[in-house]
Amino acid sequence: MTRRKVLATAAAGAAAVGATSAAAAGPTPRAPGPVGPEDPRYRSLTTRGANARFVGKPDYVRLVETTEQVVDAVRHAVGEGKRIAVRSGGHCFEDFVDAPEVRVVIDMSPMRRVSFDEERRAFEVEPGALLGEVYRQLFLGWGVTIPAGATAEVGVGGHVLGGGYGTLSRRHGLCVDHLEAVEVVVVDRAGGARAVVATRDPGDPHHDLWWAHTGGGGGNFGVVTRYWFRDPRADRDAAPARLLPSPPAAMLTFSATWGWHDLDARDFARLLRNHGEWYERNSAPDSPYAGMLSALMANHRSLGFLPLSGLLDATLPGAHRLVDAYVDAVGRGVGARPVRTVEERPWLQSVAAVQEGGSAPFKIKSGYLRRRFTDRQIAAVHDHLAGGRAGEGISGSLWLVSYGGRVNTVAPDATAVAQRDSVLKAIYMTDWKPEQDAGSRLEWVRSLYRSVYADSGGVPAPGAGSDGAFINYPDTDLADPAQNTSGVPWHELYYKGNYARLQRVKAAYDPRDTFRHKLGVRP
Repeated sequence: MTRRKVLATAAAGAAAVGATSAAAAGPTPRAPGPVGPEDPRYRSLTTRGANARFVGKPDYVRLVETTEQVVDAVRHAVGEGKRIAVRSGGHCFEDFVDAPEVRVVIDMSPMRRVSFDEERRAFEVEPGALLGEVYRQLFLGWGVTIPAGATAEVGVGGHVLGGGYGTLSRRHGLCVDHLEAVEVVVVDRAGGARAVVATRDPGDPHHDLWWAHTGGGGGNFGVVTRYWFRDPRADRDAAPARLLPSPPAAMLTFSATWGWHDLDARDFARLLRNHGEWYERNSAPDSPYAGMLSALMANHRSLGFLPLSGLLDATLPGAHRLVDAYVDAVGRGVGARPVRTVEERPWLQSVAAVQEGGSAPFKIKSGYLRRRFTDRQIAAVHDHLAGGRAGEGISGSLWLVSYGGRVNTVAPDATAVAQRDSVLKAIYMTDWKPEQDAGSRLEWVRSLYRSVYADSGGVPAPGAGSDGAFINYPDTDLADPAQNTSGVPWHELYYKGNYARLQRVKAAYDPRDTFRHKLGVRP
């Protein structure tokens, strides 16, 4: 399952200790000329997206290293009347960058610096940096981190925009809960491009633009060229090492794996029920499990096994006992016993190892869970994984990933992330080889999703058990009336009551709708 590591729970050098990282000085910027189809770099740049389902053919790619180069690239593309898209890490799940209408791709991957900004008293991170690089530089330079994603290969640019979450989010909140400021290249009504810095300060005239970048999703308002991070509870004048959370020195990486051959439908239902009820009981911000990220990976029977994997702060008193109690609770009443593993690893080895890998076609859908699945929903899942609707040759899964904790202490309108009382995220996925039939795989995952949410029009409509979907896992099916029969528009599923404010920001900062895609905020 090559693209599974996009969501897996478990190459920058060391940062200099001091006010600025070693990478901050950087080389002299290269000439920002366009990379067209005749350039040998073109193929590498247009095929580096994680989802091989989509490969774009833009007129050219602009590699950028500075804010000024981004302004120039945007200005030229607008002047030429060409549709723009932006790529940092390349992990967009839909075709927002690779759509046929996109004629210019601005590639942010050269912008990877991580430093401490003395004037803003915040950590400055450029959007092309991969999460693993950011973790490494922040930790080695200052002993701090941001509570962002658990996949080191993901780029910071789009991850932050969608309200990314990860290993330490249950303890410290979302990465956007620590966003102090953002620099964005925007386009005015006349087609002029300029860079704007927007901050958390409510008195900032650009405060709403900052707010829109705390979960409003990528490709909507402009091109982010810099982020600044600081814990909002920290004393601004404190030493840099006190301005962001400190990660644990080590993590316990653990797994418990059940074989499908040992499970019947009742055992499967027990596993999912136990897991969901456990998170209902253990998702308060003061839970001893606030330092844990885990995922129950309910794989298709063709894969042979169902693992429960996770990471827990190894410095917690009784950390091994906490892991054992958690696994025991999830497996209680299940006839088969899982194969268990546990290993203690240093922080950087646990989260920051960037591994280059190939891409494969895939489709992913999502849903927030306020409580466990109902028994009817669990039966629908089993039917698609191991029952009459499982099909043959399907490579697919449902992952149930931990959420809640401190994430749920923030008001739904304080950031653009409106889902602030869920305990799990459900991730529905399938992938396939390029030579395999995509249609049957797409229909399988769509059928699974519709069946789980059959009581709410085939989608996770906000209600007692569900709370919409995650914009960082975009799914254009939600805008398709054939797939979404709920009467709840796609933007309500992603943004709930925050959408109207996002529209006002869009109208103010992108009145020409320069930055748009199939799930873009409408001005």
